[in-house]
Amino acid sequence: MPNWVKGSERMVATASLAADQEVVIDPKSQVEIPEDAENKIIVLPTNESSENLVKIRHTTAHVLAMAVQKLFPEAQVTIGPWIEKGFYYDFDMKEAFTEKDLKKIKKEMDRIISRNLPLVREEVSREEAERRIKAINEPYKLEILEGIKSEPITIYRIGEDWWDLCAGPHVERTGQLNKRAIELESVAGAYWRGDEKNQMLQRVYGTAWETEEQLKAYQVQKEEAKRRDHRRLGQDLNLFSIQEDAGGGLVFWHPKGAMIRHIIEDYWKKMHFANGYELLYTPHIAKLDLWKTSGHYDFYKENMFDQMQIEEELYQIRPMNCPFHIQVYKDALRSYRELPMRVAELGTVYRYERSGTLHGLFRVRGFTQDDGHIFCLPDQIRDEIRGVLDLTEMILKQFGFSKFEINLSTRPEKAVGSDEIWEKATTALKSALEDKGWEYGIDEGGGAFYGPKIDVKIEDAIGRKWQCSTIQVDFNLPERFNMVYVDSDTSRKQPIMIHRAIFGSIERFFGILTENYAGDFPLWLAPVQARLLPVTDNEVDYCKKVVAELKAREIRAEVIFGERLGKLIRNAETQKIPVMAVVGRKEVETETLTVRTRHGGELGNVTVADLADRIQLAISTRGVL
Repeated sequence: MPNWVKGSERMVATASLAADQEVVIDPKSQVEIPEDAENKIIVLPTNESSENLVKIRHTTAHVLAMAVQKLFPEAQVTIGPWIEKGFYYDFDMKEAFTEKDLKKIKKEMDRIISRNLPLVREEVSREEAERRIKAINEPYKLEILEGIKSEPITIYRIGEDWWDLCAGPHVERTGQLNKRAIELESVAGAYWRGDEKNQMLQRVYGTAWETEEQLKAYQVQKEEAKRRDHRRLGQDLNLFSIQEDAGGGLVFWHPKGAMIRHIIEDYWKKMHFANGYELLYTPHIAKLDLWKTSGHYDFYKENMFDQMQIEEELYQIRPMNCPFHIQVYKDALRSYRELPMRVAELGTVYRYERSGTLHGLFRVRGFTQDDGHIFCLPDQIRDEIRGVLDLTEMILKQFGFSKFEINLSTRPEKAVGSDEIWEKATTALKSALEDKGWEYGIDEGGGAFYGPKIDVKIEDAIGRKWQCSTIQVDFNLPERFNMVYVDSDTSRKQPIMIHRAIFGSIERFFGILTENYAGDFPLWLAPVQARLLPVTDNEVDYCKKVVAELKAREIRAEVIFGERLGKLIRNAETQKIPVMAVVGRKEVETETLTVRTRHGGELGNVTVADLADRIQLAISTRGVL
């Protein structure tokens, strides 16, 4: 092998060593702290798993507000809840907080914590609460008070210096907070009540934990999440873009991203055909009357784009696919023998999202749902749900997700459908989950008004959970659209409708997938599976011939040339190409390739046929080379 290959080998080996030294986040939310922190494995608690953590975060939010008003007396407070990883508080003040201000605020918070002040719950009448609020001139608190319907009104005081309207919970004294387990993270703008017509406030975000070790573990996880950010990777790997000239929240798929999307969709279609679904394609717009019948116009209008007028009739760009699938069902009078009827579509929908809420592929205005609907008889619900669970598991595992959190949501106070059918549907969902052997939580009263549902969250490589799959039983739309089938006794009855999505949306799932793999997609998903790197232009023709042979065997291959070999190798590494083959004069003479893979290292000198065989085997087994 020529000397230039050996030099490039040293460079690649150094890069691999650096990667090995990066901190890895265990999928169980166990975070490995670097050696200087004694290599402890920390399991990060959640708000759901630790009542104490909720108290810590809520109390810390109050301490933050107290500190801000101590340092900035003109600041008016609004709300300050705990959130998934910490807390925030919204303030109305003229001057914007700076990084220097955050440091001052944190020091004042530490002083408040050190004073070990008691948190005292106090019950007062509405009139007394109003009097106190007016005495300190806090107009936002007056609005909050107006929204509180129950009595008495509860107030929490920190010592004798500060108080706020609050229902709790809190720790007993500020000294129970760990100063070294608290961090102020950032400042962002937020409209009061989330309405852009209202005053813009300053939202200070922070995180709070039980121990300093937990904070450090969280910081490691946060840095790892930053490294995996799909927005940066999408740009670095040339997968997709959001073109502001075309409008925010609209995704442009570049060739490499489009290739991965094609692979995802192709597998999705094959699995659905194999499981008894029929594929649909339906329009992107329809008459507004259809959305009035479905109820979307009444209940979902604020998330829908404005209508367009065509020949004196109003048309609506679709926010959902469901009514279109119902139209296909209603195109003929169905017999009970035809049920269950399973249909699916990769249907692009459009929803209005405020520009401030848009976030990469996770929050967009146009996206493609992997939508499926099952029309069935009441006694078929259980088996159909079990079939959806099996299909969901099969597809998600294919993409590397095998840990799920399952929740079953039951009937809310306001609901359509008889008690009998709700009971039957809920029992069927429970039975399907128990047959599947999946543990699940119950969200009492958390179902939609139209039926019970199952939600599936997937866990990624660094322990984050993402809501993806959902299965919903619907008694409402069949009634609204007067859907019927002819039963065995020739009577006409209403079918049960099951809504289900596995990815949720292609865009969001693609973002999750990108972050899960940190852009280092497995061989079978990689947009380019093999890249040939000629040492000089003299080897380009041979490389093109090899690429043609690999493509003939359905291997995604390319040749890149025109740069020094060292740069070609670095670029292949940066772009996370699974297989790279260096081609010099010797390789051309022997009709071979010198191959290196990202995960297997050096394969040495191999024939084209041998390399193709190995790649195809790895693809078919979803393995690595």
